[in-house]
Amino acid sequence: MGNKYLDYTALTIAIVGAIVWGLIGLFRFDLVAFLFGDMSWISRIVYVLVGLCGLYLLTFYMKVDEGSAR
Repeated sequence: MGNKYLDYTALTIAIVGAIVWGLIGLFRFDLVAFLFGDMSWISRIVYVLVGLCGLYLLTFYMKVDEGSAR
């Protein structure tokens, strides 16, 4: 079930998003805003992609449940 390329891409983007949030939490440094500008259209796209990948990764809970049933 699922596309491995999409799974790995979503996981990678979510990990990058987690690192960005870690930088914000620890150092008040927003890497996305630093690289692309504060709420520029590119920054907004990056934030939306990270959010969508996080939502997509919720489907991994169903995959874990399928694996334990076997």
